[in-house]
Amino acid sequence: MCKYVFAQSSRIDGIRRYNQRLNRWDDVELPANVPEGRFHCAFPKGSAHIVLIGDEGPSMLLYHTITGTFTTFPYPVLSGGRTLLRREASGGRVVEYVAEGSEVKALTFEFTKVRRGFKPIDMLVMVLYFIALVLIGLYFSKRQKSSDDYFKGGQRIPWWAAGLSLFATALSAITFMSIPAKAYATDWSYMLFNAGIVLVCPLIIYLFIPFFRKLNISTAYEYLEVRFNKATRIICSIAFIVYQVGRMGVVLYLPSIAIHVVTGMNIFLCIALMGLFSIIYTRMGGIEAVVWTDALQTIILLGGALFCIFHIIHSSGLGMSGAIATAADSGKFFLGSTKLDFTNASMWTVLIATFFTNLTTYGTDQSMVQRYLSTSSENAAKRSVLTNAVITIPATLIFFTIGTMLFVFYKSHPAELSVTMDNTDAIFPWYIYSSLPTGVTGLLISGIFAAAMSTLSGSMNSAATAYVVDIRPNLTGKIEQDKTKELKVAKTATLVIGVLSLLFACLMATWNIDSLWDEFSKILGLVLGSMGGLFFLGMVTKRANATGALIGMAVSVLVQFIVAKYTPVYLLLYTTVGFITCFVVGYLASLVFPSGSSSNG
Repeated sequence: MCKYVFAQSSRIDGIRRYNQRLNRWDDVELPANVPEGRFHCAFPKGSAHIVLIGDEGPSMLLYHTITGTFTTFPYPVLSGGRTLLRREASGGRVVEYVAEGSEVKALTFEFTKVRRGFKPIDMLVMVLYFIALVLIGLYFSKRQKSSDDYFKGGQRIPWWAAGLSLFATALSAITFMSIPAKAYATDWSYMLFNAGIVLVCPLIIYLFIPFFRKLNISTAYEYLEVRFNKATRIICSIAFIVYQVGRMGVVLYLPSIAIHVVTGMNIFLCIALMGLFSIIYTRMGGIEAVVWTDALQTIILLGGALFCIFHIIHSSGLGMSGAIATAADSGKFFLGSTKLDFTNASMWTVLIATFFTNLTTYGTDQSMVQRYLSTSSENAAKRSVLTNAVITIPATLIFFTIGTMLFVFYKSHPAELSVTMDNTDAIFPWYIYSSLPTGVTGLLISGIFAAAMSTLSGSMNSAATAYVVDIRPNLTGKIEQDKTKELKVAKTATLVIGVLSLLFACLMATWNIDSLWDEFSKILGLVLGSMGGLFFLGMVTKRANATGALIGMAVSVLVQFIVAKYTPVYLLLYTTVGFITCFVVGYLASLVFPSGSSSNG
């Protein structure tokens, strides 16, 4: 959060910004043509505007803190017979005190949010998209004869489709919006974080995949029982399921906020559309429906994103070279400081964080591991990971370029910005809705739905798999031998988990999202941060045992809590701290308490 001070004589002639986190004042460069006029008060509006109120005249001045631009905002001129006495800001509104004859009146002006509906062709595109998803689920439902089909697709899935599915699962709607928003608001410091899969590819291919394929398991957590004990498996599986329900709720809710902000579409309708259709096609078609809809959604996402880059550059009127020069002059391509500073998003912080975060995600997350197990062979599983890595690099460049070009466009056309936009993450949906041609708007809004639903479907299927394979046998005391009956249980579990996530999203739509989700992430993050270290401990050491593993997890949770609460360590590094702590403490505790199993799986 920053505070701004405006110095003026006959016009604004200086701006200073105070960064509260860094405890530092900076001078802000003024644009070439600052409007004339004196202003006596100001107030923030939306996510990045400051409204400056003048003494007279029919306009107010808007300053945009991200693009550093000024624009005038017209509002109703005083009607005849009224004399302006003074203007002031009150609660995000402009209040004019006017004299009308002998009477003094207070007139208010409020910013109203844009409320427009989709054009018929946009609605048609969205309807056709949702119908296509249901048809895919219906097609693959005919191939679901057993739980093996439902969880692993009968290992019929091609490596390239599994690779596209890995990419789509990792790219949620939050990412689809937040990466462009981050590049738009700051620079490319986080770009290396999103390309981190490249760093961990060798370990995933040569260490994790051979372990999972050799055991012929259905969930990643089955390995933990083979390597350590049943308690470790159950704890991690339950943590994964609870995390996925919460994650799905957020993946439903946050994109719905953005779509609601820019289009006026009812937020509960957005949640219901994404949630219900995801439940329908995932429950019917299992992992095969998930993978093939992911492949379709990846094509829509990347194709639409590429179109947006060229459309934004064309709309800016600067051309490719002019747009790149404007972005470079504004420091938008900065990759981060090379200083070894673990309290900020320096280049080293991002590289270290992305290595451990991606190792944990791609090595232990059931929604990822399930893709490795659904291909026909170990070699095919490895090729799927490589496919995902190859796609991730250009995709990261595409989404960061979108954010940078949005900055260039709105710096050149500041009047196109919405002053009522409450969240910078909505900047890309706002451009889609306000600037793209009819039909393409519907397709790209469908793309936001697609990004959310690809994550939802993968999470639903993998959480249901974890319940049926890891949890249910320990509740009933027996392993289900009838695969057809187990298939029915899996479909029911998918339905229940999907409905719970939908209800959680609706709950967040009525509560304080910041406090609710922050607390949820904090608690679950403490548990999940240690999983990568736990799996790595089992795979690369022979001395580690069940007692040491459980102690390592417990200490890891405690250390992460202390680091998050009492140290300035940057939040991206929390997973790194959990990973290393669990591994080191787990190994040392195994030496002190050598009674547990020491098998290397």
